[in-house]
Amino acid sequence: MPDSDVPLEITVVQSQTAIQENPDVVLVDVREQDEFELARIQGAKLIPLSEFPSRIGELEPYRDRPIIVYCHHGVRSLHAVFALRQSGFSNSTSMSGGIDLWSQQIDADVPRY
Repeated sequence: MPDSDVPLEITVVQSQTAIQENPDVVLVDVREQDEFELARIQGAKLIPLSEFPSRIGELEPYRDRPIIVYCHHGVRSLHAVFALRQSGFSNSTSMSGGIDLWSQQIDADVPRY
């Protein structure tokens, strides 16, 4: 795995700040379609972890941009970040606590499930 100055995980507050301050941030949701339909963060691109190996190429145009990956609690997103980093996406990071913590700390309008 390539070395990276980008941490493997960042908090929901750090994620919100990055999204607000940098229009180049790419937000990737690795939950399943039914979860995405229940609750999502505006602007996120859905690539379920179950389809990630075959769809990682969809992120190629964003290779040099910061990528924040999230899921429900932060486990699947960490797996996705490992896969991204192994594929050379050194600017990828996982949002710890996932959308559940986002709903609690950042945006209460995002439903919890």
